Amino acid sequence: MFRRREPVPFAFVAEAERYRSNVTPPPRERASRSQIAGRVLVGLTVTTGLVGALLFGMPSLQPSVQDTHQSQRSEASDGR
Repeated sequence: MFRRREPVPFAFVAEAERYRSNVTPPPRERASRSQIAGRVLVGLTVTTGLVGALLFGMPSLQPSVQDTHQSQRSEASDGR
């Protein structure tokens, strides 16, 4: 593996990259039913909002099928 070439004053600094702790962390607490329900509701709300934004935004992304020449004529040109 990689060895340092410069002198290090303390041995623990040189071996810090490969140090492994032998202390295991405490086990995680299990989420309660209300926490799980809250997470599910937040997930559903976010998903519903994204789907709704997509559904409402799709018509504005579609090209219109109107006759562009008819709608761009000015009223001043009609009187000539």
